[in-house]
Amino acid sequence: MTKLSVNLNAVAQLRNRRDVGWPSVTGIARLVLDAGAAGITVHPRPDERHIRRTDVFELHEVLRDYPEAEFNIEGYPSNDFLALVEKVKPHQVTFVPDDPAQATSDHGWDIGGNEELLTTSITRMHALGIRVSLFIDEDPGVPALAAAVGADRVELYTGPYGATFRLPEGAMHLQALAATASAAKSAAHNASTGGAGLGVNAGHDLTLENLPAFVAAVSGVDEVSIGHGITADALVLGFAEAVRRYRDVLAG
Repeated sequence: MTKLSVNLNAVAQLRNRRDVGWPSVTGIARLVLDAGAAGITVHPRPDERHIRRTDVFELHEVLRDYPEAEFNIEGYPSNDFLALVEKVKPHQVTFVPDDPAQATSDHGWDIGGNEELLTTSITRMHALGIRVSLFIDEDPGVPALAAAVGADRVELYTGPYGATFRLPEGAMHLQALAATASAAKSAAHNASTGGAGLGVNAGHDLTLENLPAFVAAVSGVDEVSIGHGITADALVLGFAEAVRRYRDVLAG
């Protein structure tokens, strides 16, 4: 079964509107983990407009109480970001090619144009035993490049699919995502997987409405990271019920 990692950025952004300390990021983390989420994802940006550095450390402490759950930290591999990750030592780091001013991630890596940065950063993370995933577009040619720089996984950018899933283009995006996932699973790896293919994650604009078709079309996905959609659903359903419904979809 594909694992569900809940991204808490939207919860943090709501909290940051007022200086009252709620909703509690750590409280929601416990709630979704108790409801069956397999992990927590955060994307701390330099301006701390949602997740703050302090949240990262506090969530790390929360996860000590959930030994089976994984902590995934996303971000651009600047020295400041890498230093933060080195202090926390999460299970996984996901490198994204974001400009600090971006509202959200909206494209995958140009791996060839950033080969030195990625190779150096991945090596630095591997020295601490941290799994590395690279955020990529739906392109079957990219996973081999990710494997070449030492990545353990790729995260498929599903935003274009999420925006068009009711349109004819949606089926085209699904086909491309499926082909990219298949290419990742067969990509030769040079390190931690002992020559096996890359793991596959996915995320961005996945919802209860479009996730079933994604699950049916794209096989071999290890983890989906969902934040905005599950938070929106939680406003109606509550977080625990939203987690249960997403897990039901992922179970097929």
